[in-house]
Amino acid sequence: MKTAFKDKLKESLSSILPIAAIILVLVVALGVGTYEFVLFITGAVLLVVGLSGFNMGADMSMLVIGEKIGSVVTHSRRIWLIALISFIIGIIVTVAEPDLQILAGYVSQAINSRVLIIAVAVGVGIFLTLAMLRIVLKVRLSLLLIIFYIIAFVLAFAFVDPSFWAIAYDAGGVTTGPMTVPFIMSLGVGVASIRSDKEGKDDSFGLVALSSAGPVISVLVLGIISGAAGIQYPVSAAPDYSGFDTTDALKQFLEGLGNYCLEVAVALAPIIAFFVIFQLVTRAFHKRQIIKICVGILITFVGLALFLTGANVGFAPMGTLIGQGLGDFAGGWLLIPVGMVIGYFVVAAEPAVHVLNKQVERMSAGAIKARSMKLALSISVCCALGLAMLRVITGINIMWVLIPGYAAALILTFFTPKLFTGIAFDSGGVASGAMVSAFVLPMAIGACGVISGDAAASAIMTNAFGCVAFVALMPLITIQVFGILYRRKTSKIKRTFLTVEDRIIEYEVS
Repeated sequence: MKTAFKDKLKESLSSILPIAAIILVLVVALGVGTYEFVLFITGAVLLVVGLSGFNMGADMSMLVIGEKIGSVVTHSRRIWLIALISFIIGIIVTVAEPDLQILAGYVSQAINSRVLIIAVAVGVGIFLTLAMLRIVLKVRLSLLLIIFYIIAFVLAFAFVDPSFWAIAYDAGGVTTGPMTVPFIMSLGVGVASIRSDKEGKDDSFGLVALSSAGPVISVLVLGIISGAAGIQYPVSAAPDYSGFDTTDALKQFLEGLGNYCLEVAVALAPIIAFFVIFQLVTRAFHKRQIIKICVGILITFVGLALFLTGANVGFAPMGTLIGQGLGDFAGGWLLIPVGMVIGYFVVAAEPAVHVLNKQVERMSAGAIKARSMKLALSISVCCALGLAMLRVITGINIMWVLIPGYAAALILTFFTPKLFTGIAFDSGGVASGAMVSAFVLPMAIGACGVISGDAAASAIMTNAFGCVAFVALMPLITIQVFGILYRRKTSKIKRTFLTVEDRIIEYEVS
């Protein structure tokens, strides 16, 4: 276990140090105060340790539980049971999702946070059910994605106020974070494992994709029911940390750690309860496995609590300050290159991304390397945040990007191998995780508040929110293009091999 943690620690350091170094340069350039600097450094340390613990704990517990539940439930061959279990799991893991809590906290003064969370959870529950049934019934993923995204855009344009659009599409990104992804992805693997056909592995991906589409539609429906229009973001003055010292910083972190320990405990409680009930009914795990899973859950708890404390107490305030500083410099145009550089590195610090990359490498038997996936995602998020910061500056309508973006992604599904379609749409969900919500979104809000001036209250809702949606969109295109290139490369290698083999046979005959 000690060796495993060291490996995870090295992995986390390589993921977080680049983004920390970039932020450190910005901190020095913008002349941020000592207190904020101490918060940031402490937050970076907690991120590294927390990410290491989370990745290790998820491997030992969440992935194991999810795969077993998926396999056992599907083996029953009872459609109603598969649907019921999927719906329940979708709701409990979404209510537990820290990324959703972060987004709900930002919009709580404009939209009731509890109502938003319930709407999103129900959306995930329904669409996770559809995703599980899709695997069992062998329905093509691309067909469902086309239908549901058309429905989402029709609802948005025909019935929902534009001030609600960005929140709805952001909701689709934040629901698939560090708590949800390990569980949902392993469910897909478990369900697909009982299929004997060659396409079973391809269909193991796609649960996250449909689970991301559900909240978009459910939040748009919430907008129709509530009749929300002209939503404004309450702009408040930046906190004044003058006179604060390192003791105050320690108190702030301890207070934050206490809050996030409680939040993660509440998040894990339904999952633990479900695991206990499942074990009592099925006796699927033996004693040694149960002990290992319990240890893994404890490590997951500690790791995620430390990670969220570092992200929200250390990184979020720094994101706001950097956004304000860049927004006040040269009309804010420096935001675009800075956002792109941050985007390239920030995706590596997302806990859920590591889970996806490992699952892809495992399910493809090493044919698709985690390193290649990481590079493709980094390029995707780099482009996404460049577009997001351009929108903060210019105020272009979010649909000018989302409509052509999703159209391109859905068209690519007809040319990409099925495996890569599922991976691509899953990648969109996992890339928009805790770091995007806790650092990039505050940076966009801070910059938009400065650039928009007196119109900041309404501009933030339409221009700053939506950056999570962009991060969720770009991997859909990049990974599918990667899949097309991958297929061409493997086809070329196969043709070369067959040519050489033919020549050998010809030589032997002659």
